[in-house]
Amino acid sequence: MTLVRHLAAAVGVAVVLGVISVMLSAYRDYQMAEVAAYVVAVAGLSVLIGLSGQISIGNGAFMAVGGYASALLLLHLGWPLGVVFLASVVIAAAAGAVFGIAAARLRGPYLAGATLMLAVALPSIAIQYAGVFGGDQGLSVTITTPAFLGATFPPTRWLAWVTCAAALIALILLANLGHSRIGRSWRALRDDEVAAALAGLNVARLQVLAFVISAACAGLGGALLAAVTGIVAPGAYTLTLSIALLTATVVGGLGTLPGALWGSLLLVLVPSFLTNVAASYGLSGAASSSVPIAVYGVVLIVVMLVFPAGIQGALRRLFGPASPASGTPLSVWRRHTSASEHQEEGTT
Repeated sequence: MTLVRHLAAAVGVAVVLGVISVMLSAYRDYQMAEVAAYVVAVAGLSVLIGLSGQISIGNGAFMAVGGYASALLLLHLGWPLGVVFLASVVIAAAAGAVFGIAAARLRGPYLAGATLMLAVALPSIAIQYAGVFGGDQGLSVTITTPAFLGATFPPTRWLAWVTCAAALIALILLANLGHSRIGRSWRALRDDEVAAALAGLNVARLQVLAFVISAACAGLGGALLAAVTGIVAPGAYTLTLSIALLTATVVGGLGTLPGALWGSLLLVLVPSFLTNVAASYGLSGAASSSVPIAVYGVVLIVVMLVFPAGIQGALRRLFGPASPASGTPLSVWRRHTSASEHQEEGTT
């Protein structure tokens, strides 16, 4: 019944989004497609941090993996768009599995540091192997509108439909996964890692699986974003992107899929607004581009202090019972620190 309920909700949302896209301008359709791309990546990170309790600052790197994979597949093989998206998910998931296995024994700040290193180091690979990845200029991604829609059909509307459909499918799968036995095991692992291990749960396997799911979502988000922007370049996958994804996850509400939507809306709408404001005050160049980064940091601190459960948690507090499933970054950090101390005491 859970799957049927989620499918019914997704169909209703798809109809509403389709009607709205027809009424919007081309620029708003572009923003809708961009939000859909980020929703997938933020939702995967929300599952990783909010459900399994692992800190990551490197999901922008997995978005780069998905984006470059889709660009290379379209450029050299010319596969259908749906197949390209699926292949990008598989490739990003494989990268997440490799990194997750390597980082399975890391906790708290050590895991965060490892993912931070990944976010910093990965873009340099594209520059090092410019013959394959296009160097600083990147690779172009060309998406054509199907002929049956007509020559006058707006391409931005087609991108909005495709990205929203892919995002809804990903959210349905994540919602069912969160209500499954795996989701319950992740919550047990997040709340008390030692107790979960004593209860017979395979802690390492669950942690690696969470990384795989999160990386797969980031890969799909990167592929969708590449289709929307039409280019894949190292400058789009810097540390700033990873920090922005983390901020959107926390601000929206950890462990909640609606929170991924709120965070993605802020991620898309706030930078353009702040850039316009900075330009109106005479700031330009590096100064103007650094304003959104500074505001992300301020917003993250304010939300952690005033609304620890994010926007979705605040809405639930106002209009319904608060969900005990989501945790704040500080609580996740404390739980992992406590679990690490217990493990050290048990080995001495």
